[in-house]
Amino acid sequence: MSDSAPFKQPESVLVVVHTPTLGVLLLERVSPPGFWQSVTGSLEPGETPAEAALRELAEETGLTVDSGRLVDWGRTNRFEIRPEWRSRYAPGTTHNTEHVFSLCLPAPCPVRLAPDEHSDYVWLPQAAAAARAFSWTNREAIERLPRGGRSCE
Repeated sequence: MSDSAPFKQPESVLVVVHTPTLGVLLLERVSPPGFWQSVTGSLEPGETPAEAALRELAEETGLTVDSGRLVDWGRTNRFEIRPEWRSRYAPGTTHNTEHVFSLCLPAPCPVRLAPDEHSDYVWLPQAAAAARAFSWTNREAIERLPRGGRSCE
């Protein structure tokens, strides 16, 4: 969090990175261990969801892509913020709004993790990735990949 924004905004992005054959990238959080997820992150002040998605991709995986490759699903999820993470938000904030995106890569590739955020990564088949993803919104997005026509160009 920056000095100008002492609290995280309760608005975030979820970016499901996958291949045409529905291999899905998951990242393991440093804390709590065993918490696997797609690329996620809160919007910074003045940032659009698409800008946040591109920034988080670069920060969490080292992947830098043209904004035209990012697919905005036009979908948002609202969920309760885990009690142990609420101190990161302004007092009284209990819910977050999440914007869903995806990025299709031609094949699984190595990624560069942000060591303060993630300790490991794995490419898994769609069903295994959905089963491992910690949050219901992440599982749902992974499960929706084939129905959304989200293929690589």
